[in-house]
Amino acid sequence: MHSLPRNIWLLTISLSLFMSLGVFVIFLGGIIGQSLAPYASLSTLPVAMIVTGTAASIIPVVYIMSKIGRRRIFLGICIYTIAVIALAITALEIKSFYLFCLATFLFGATTATMNQFRFAAIESVDKSLSATATSAVLIGGLISAFLGPELATLGKNWFDTAFVGSFLLLSICFVLAFFLLWFYQPNHTPTAKQTQSGRSLKIIIKQPVFIIALSSAAVGYVIMSYIMTATPMSMHIIDGFSLVQTKFVIQSHVIAMFLPSLFAPMIVKLFGLSKMMIIGIVLYLACIIVGYSHSLHNYWIALILLGLGWNFLFIGGTSLLPRAYHDLERFKVQSINDFLIFGMQAIASLSAGWFVFNFGWEVVLLSTVPLLLFQLLVLFWWLSKKTKLKNQ
Repeated sequence: MHSLPRNIWLLTISLSLFMSLGVFVIFLGGIIGQSLAPYASLSTLPVAMIVTGTAASIIPVVYIMSKIGRRRIFLGICIYTIAVIALAITALEIKSFYLFCLATFLFGATTATMNQFRFAAIESVDKSLSATATSAVLIGGLISAFLGPELATLGKNWFDTAFVGSFLLLSICFVLAFFLLWFYQPNHTPTAKQTQSGRSLKIIIKQPVFIIALSSAAVGYVIMSYIMTATPMSMHIIDGFSLVQTKFVIQSHVIAMFLPSLFAPMIVKLFGLSKMMIIGIVLYLACIIVGYSHSLHNYWIALILLGLGWNFLFIGGTSLLPRAYHDLERFKVQSINDFLIFGMQAIASLSAGWFVFNFGWEVVLLSTVPLLLFQLLVLFWWLSKKTKLKNQ
């Protein structure tokens, strides 16, 4: 990894600052929501709104990025996010639940832009290094695991209104990200300067490699988001664990999401992408079994397993996606891929609070099993397709 270009490391550090927003909202969104919402079942709506906002923003963000370039969008979104943080602070001050939900929805554009960092990294290296570049950038998530929750708790009581100081600290992250991304130099010109658009999406999405890339990343994200969104509600509000204990479990989870990225090239070389994704499914199943108990120890181990499972499925899917498109097709394929992933994740996040408050933690866990079995079937189907092609 030490030989990777400067772009990769600028994106890695910037991703850690951007991703602190997501961890911050996941950690505090339900807790703030519970204090402002008219009904307990709406507590996780602020968390769900950031995912919904992400899904809604992906296609316009990527379209504009294809016209004016990644760098301008990366810089512009930093300024935009600081403005939205000001809106969130206003919502807290006037105790408006729906204005706070609007702010978290608008944060979705930030997350949609952040998710293009991994593609920007892939474009900065040879295709043979795509998995290495992806994993290197995702290392930034390790920093966000500490940064997001620590900012949330550090600034909680700075002002009369709880968590206003936390959002002020969060805004500093995007000031720093702006200065870092100023030095980012994209390796591709905007598509407005190109005369071809490649194959139609209808042809591209029918490819087995696109189907497995999309389903692996989507299932990984949906299950991770669903369980992680429900965890602070189940732990802090229903089971009565302290905010510090809940923070520790969420931090451990986010570390587990990104720590394997340090070793991803070795893992891919040892197992291959297909076995790596199968291991991800097994880790998710282990998470369900361990998490069935409500002890702090079981929450902790289950959320670590959840993070590891996400990493294996997401890196596997992301690394396979470039095999489904040519260079001229990258923006439209990346946008439809992320739109579908985060559209499904939005549904999962929206339902998490309702499920955990109405049916309990156990049902939240068990309801993910059919999706895992579906993904296992898709993997075996893809492997059979690969075998047939090799034998022809």
